[in-house]
Amino acid sequence: MRSWHGKLLLATGFLGCALMLTIWHAPQPDNISLQLDLMYERLLRAEQRGEVLSYELRNVLGHLQNLNSSTAAKTSGQSAPSDSLPFQHNALLYLPHLQQQKDGLKPIIHLGQGRSGVSLVLGVPTVHREKQSYLVNTLQSLLFDVSPAERKEILIVVFVAETNAAFVNGVVQSVQNNLPDDVSSGMIEVISPSPYYYPDFTDLKETFGDSKERVRWRTKQNLDYSFLMLYAQDKGSYYIQLEDDIVAKQGYSESMKAFVQQELSQEWLYLEFSQLGFIGKLFRSSDLPMFVEFILMFHKDKPIDWLLDHMLWVKACNPEKDAIHCNVAKARLKRTYKPSLFQHVGLHSSLQGKMQSLKDKDFGKQMLFKSHSNPSAEISSSLTHYQTYSLERAYRGEDFFWGLTPKKDDYIIIKFTEPQTVKGFLFRSGNIETNGDRFYNTTVEGLPVSSSVNERVKKGELPCCKPSSDGYVVIGSFKNGLAAGDVDKDLDQLSAIRLLVHTDSDVWVLLSEILIKV
Repeated sequence: MRSWHGKLLLATGFLGCALMLTIWHAPQPDNISLQLDLMYERLLRAEQRGEVLSYELRNVLGHLQNLNSSTAAKTSGQSAPSDSLPFQHNALLYLPHLQQQKDGLKPIIHLGQGRSGVSLVLGVPTVHREKQSYLVNTLQSLLFDVSPAERKEILIVVFVAETNAAFVNGVVQSVQNNLPDDVSSGMIEVISPSPYYYPDFTDLKETFGDSKERVRWRTKQNLDYSFLMLYAQDKGSYYIQLEDDIVAKQGYSESMKAFVQQELSQEWLYLEFSQLGFIGKLFRSSDLPMFVEFILMFHKDKPIDWLLDHMLWVKACNPEKDAIHCNVAKARLKRTYKPSLFQHVGLHSSLQGKMQSLKDKDFGKQMLFKSHSNPSAEISSSLTHYQTYSLERAYRGEDFFWGLTPKKDDYIIIKFTEPQTVKGFLFRSGNIETNGDRFYNTTVEGLPVSSSVNERVKKGELPCCKPSSDGYVVIGSFKNGLAAGDVDKDLDQLSAIRLLVHTDSDVWVLLSEILIKV
């Protein structure tokens, strides 16, 4: 480390020499006033360059300190505890109240399987809202059409940015109850900060005409983002910042992956998938410590989106150039994907009393259903559809089906005009905006044309299927709103497919995709 301290001092010395040379070689006009103005301008530019250089050197020094700590742990045969945040030393410089609290930067992990090594980490901070929580809907939107392969490459980290134990436990229970499979698979983690993490917010300086409450809100928000970023930095290759009151565009994961691949060879600081505030900003995980240090350095002074813009200025802008040149330079380091992949939907801000009606105009319209060419059939159901959202139109791929609350033994029957050799099926309930209206405890059943097939199923000779009622055999069921699978060729031809509800539901039901593969 001594050599790096030496280099830091050497760099500072070079800066001083450069400053002296700047003054020494200043032009000597006859007009003394003009000479002083020019000298003052050069001093300001030298000071700005010095600030940038100092920031970069501090960042390098911080990285090396972390690296040395890690190396020392490996040498002694010890490993850093998994619940410790990296980068603690630098964070403590800007959060001095934690210097006496050893556990102040340790996350409390409530749910999770310790997943790491993924391609993408999605950070979702959530806080207490007076009116309404959007968190579960946001998570369901993010998970709506993510493929099994993509699920292995994604980690969603929910950061409950509160220290009230009752509220935190309520959020944990809600996520566990609504998304149990995604929690058990390790795709969703829920963490919260140490009770010591937040400083005393009563002594904040009011700036930019903001009230004390708003200054507190934006300061805490900066600390929330910092904590989440530091926790996520060693979990995956890329990190994207989201909020707890957004919806995702269908296919967002594939679109992001393709855009990242397209921009790999380019120089960029972050990629932008939504133009609202701090939503949808994607960073290389290796850059997160740099961002966090910058945020913490000024966390009391400005909102997060302003700090992000200042970071771009530090990285891209030449103090000797005008604002137009600066904006062009910043645009090269901030690549924007259109149309936006995330839309803000929450009306009630986490700042008490504030209504948040911002919408991303580049988000466009959502695709609320997916159409397929299905075999000719007659559709019947015990469910009542809402307005024009009928099953017939959904089966033809013209719209989605939206039905009133299902009860036990409600059904949908697709009776083929001619018997079909069905190879597979897919029924997707809910859509990206109404993801809660799903089929729960509902089976997919086929009606074999041959009575001998039915007999074999009853005798247990066909392990693919179980007998149901009225000659139907169970070939699948809904899980997390989706029923999809192949149909065993031993069933031969089917004359119909039925969806059968086994328990009463608390919500309406929506079918956004129907596919019968023949």
